Amino acid sequence: MELSYWEIALRLGLAVLCGGLVGMEREAHNRPAGFRTHILVCVGSALLMMVSRYGFGDVLEPGFEVDPSRIAAGVITGIGFLGAGTILQQRGSIRGLTTAASIWVVSGIGLAAGIGFYMGAGLATFIVLISLVLLGRVDWVIIGQRRSRQLQIRAVDQPGLLGRVASILGDLGINIRKVELGPEEYDHAQQAEIVSINFTLAAPLKLEEARLFDRLSRVAGVLEIIWEGEGVAVQKVSRK
Repeated sequence: MELSYWEIALRLGLAVLCGGLVGMEREAHNRPAGFRTHILVCVGSALLMMVSRYGFGDVLEPGFEVDPSRIAAGVITGIGFLGAGTILQQRGSIRGLTTAASIWVVSGIGLAAGIGFYMGAGLATFIVLISLVLLGRVDWVIIGQRRSRQLQIRAVDQPGLLGRVASILGDLGINIRKVELGPEEYDHAQQAEIVSINFTLAAPLKLEEARLFDRLSRVAGVLEIIWEGEGVAVQKVSRK
């Protein structure tokens, strides 16, 4: 089976449209992967899908068939590395998860467009836009403003510190939205480097703040805990 020129143009054009729509939403929020990146990912995925399905008909011997799913699987794997780059590019800050997910979904939309699954590509694009535009606002208005909290911890810099704190937050049902590491400073009293870790959190409405302070204060090396909830609570941890 061969594709006509107009159908090739249709499939690539659909990939440009779908990828561009998602990319415009990301670009509007000043994300590292925006309009052009999403178009390139979507068009590239669509082209590779068409090459995999229709590009080897003239070179195969009679009786052999092409397995288009192999290149599709490779595309998804490759996009995973690209998405990881949008997460890791901000040093000390865990951001870009939604953009990484949008790139991954856009690659799937491109594969659908490339194989001729137009309804799937269009419907998936619509769902993605609804998720990014409307559901993001719902999450912020209904949940985010009531549950957004700031946590700052000053502690002796040591391996595994961030992991232990994150484990405690997870046990208490607190989601970490953003992590930022402040500059290190030498503390003569502790005779060690001190690091400041700033968390933006989504906390449960019925969080027991006393329990949070108690568990964090037990972490070795923690010197000071600053919690901004309904007010600002500061707790300095005494170390003997």
